[in-house]
Amino acid sequence: MGYKVAVVGATGNVGREILQTLSERAFPIDDIVALASDRSVGHEISFGETDVLKVRSLSDFDFTGFDVGLFSPGGPVSAKFAPKAAEAGCVVIDNSSHFRMEPDIPLVVPEVNPDALILHSKRKIIANPNCSTIQMVMALKPLHDAAKINRVVVSTYQSTSGAGKAAMDELFNQTRGIFANDTLVNAQFTKQIAFNVIPHIDVFMDDGMTKEEWKMVVETKKIIDPDIKVFATCVRVPVFVGHGESVTVELANELTVDQARGLLRGMPGVTVIDHRADEGYVTPSEAAGDDMVYVSRIRKDPTVRNGLGFWVVSDNLRKGAALNAVQIAELLFEVVPAPDQENSAGMVMQIPLEDQ
Repeated sequence: MGYKVAVVGATGNVGREILQTLSERAFPIDDIVALASDRSVGHEISFGETDVLKVRSLSDFDFTGFDVGLFSPGGPVSAKFAPKAAEAGCVVIDNSSHFRMEPDIPLVVPEVNPDALILHSKRKIIANPNCSTIQMVMALKPLHDAAKINRVVVSTYQSTSGAGKAAMDELFNQTRGIFANDTLVNAQFTKQIAFNVIPHIDVFMDDGMTKEEWKMVVETKKIIDPDIKVFATCVRVPVFVGHGESVTVELANELTVDQARGLLRGMPGVTVIDHRADEGYVTPSEAAGDDMVYVSRIRKDPTVRNGLGFWVVSDNLRKGAALNAVQIAELLFEVVPAPDQENSAGMVMQIPLEDQ
């Protein structure tokens, strides 16, 4: 049995990754459409090794008869069109931040809180978490289940792809401009991104926190435990693809480094590469194009009781967005991924359709 799938925002970074991920994981499809704004209509996008899709207009598309819509067009567009798709009977999996904190919409990382999908039946919309939140909660989940996390302090090192193609182009052009002694233009970022880091992602809030930092706080609470305290500092770095995070946790109960390493190794979708030697860790460039969340540099934090620190890296366009959305669809429709993909990002449970 195949499904009718609509990919919304198909011409963007995440939309293209969604199409590639659907093909790689052999998601059963009877019909697929690529949707975007009117200015992209008629453009061609690859799907799999041989198929080419012509982009159609989102503005007048009828979602009736479609089983699932994988949305990544940005918050305002999702806010307008996701409810329309849901009203037509199409289940929406939305990558924007618009619906994430609404209490009757599930915010899902399939390996972490698959049971939350039960909530989707009311509005037929499921929210994909923030890319930085996804990779962090993948590492937090097994530790919280074993020893309960009281507090998290995280500093992110987020690539330019998280801000879209134009942001990646700005990094490229500024880098080239420095060597050519050209004038640098800051259009996508508030300050120079080439050979620099910017401690500012999304808008500032009244308390001095940026909205990206706020997302990590509230989303972690919604996904794992409302009692977890989270303090985040989100930083943009001159990397094209792949986010890194330095994470420190304070646990209610003691875990040794070896115990934590074993728990993380047992977490589906997580790979531990933690050798206390040169090259014994994973960097964003090595994670780019990969589906796994990598954990390295696991060590004791002696400054607090029951403290642990570690380094987390993942491709923000894959597990941080496209892969997570496709996994939600697989879980929702009880689809088993292609054999070569099962071990890279497996599921922990499936919800029968009658329970949704």
